[in-house]
Amino acid sequence: MTFRSLSSFAAILALASCSSLRSPIVPGAAPKDHGPIGAGEGPAWKDGALYFTDGKHINRLGPEGKTSVFRHNASNGLLFDREGRLVACESGLRRVTRTEKDGSITVLADRFEGKRFNTPNDLCKDSKGRIYFTDPRYGSREGMELKIEGVYRINREAQLPGGLCAFAYDIPNVTRIECNGAERPNGILISPDDRFLYLADNNNNTHGGSRKLLRYTLDKNGDVKPGTRKVIFDWKDGRGPDGMKMDTAGRIYVAAGTNKATEYETNHFKAGCYILSSSGRLIDFIPTAPDECCNCAFGGKDGKTLFITSGGHLWSVPLK
Repeated sequence: MTFRSLSSFAAILALASCSSLRSPIVPGAAPKDHGPIGAGEGPAWKDGALYFTDGKHINRLGPEGKTSVFRHNASNGLLFDREGRLVACESGLRRVTRTEKDGSITVLADRFEGKRFNTPNDLCKDSKGRIYFTDPRYGSREGMELKIEGVYRINREAQLPGGLCAFAYDIPNVTRIECNGAERPNGILISPDDRFLYLADNNNNTHGGSRKLLRYTLDKNGDVKPGTRKVIFDWKDGRGPDGMKMDTAGRIYVAAGTNKATEYETNHFKAGCYILSSSGRLIDFIPTAPDECCNCAFGGKDGKTLFITSGGHLWSVPLK
């Protein structure tokens, strides 16, 4: 490579780096409140519709603006896999499931080493299609079989003769990912290059609990490299991070904060979406109401609308 081409490449990298530190919000745009439609968690976009959960059901907001129940018993994080099937954390039933195209339900994971999960909360997938999910326990500790509030990976499926699909026999169905230093994992994100695992460590119902966004380096097998934990952002005594997403420039969108102080949380960090650089620099903030901003997702016709769930309300804001 010539000096000139090296200089050009360096300039392109510098431009990309600068772009990732700029606010992605369309100038003058304000977040739009779509009202109290039960948008508590999720959300996930597919074929012109937004899917989200209200604590009991998965709801679907269609292109025509009407909300309907898509299915019952799923109450938290959602994502669509490569085949367009909806994968959900069913906190109440303590499992992770997939809704097949014919409407049937496949249980992907409900136990680790014979013990039931605590309450699967949020999930993401890596470039290989493997699903990572968090398993905290908020509220009552009664009935907990797993004493660790952990992070798990549902391993890649193997293709069998005849087109059938089953989990590979030479690896466990579910692997626990050792995220040392995390107290109560909530939101989770894998960077597009599979290099980093971002974890919302949100121990928000105790004084002095962690309310941090953590980053871990992953090895080629998708496991955390020991000693790589790094604090990216700290909400201190406020309401900590919940669900999050990453855009193509590497910016992280984190649902966090509260507008009303509680016994364990201050309202120093208001409810909304905190837009951070990949290294944790605060770039912008999208305020939401009434309270407890929980999750977010990209969607819209061109994928440039950010949808945010907050206190049962759905919010949206256009991005550049």
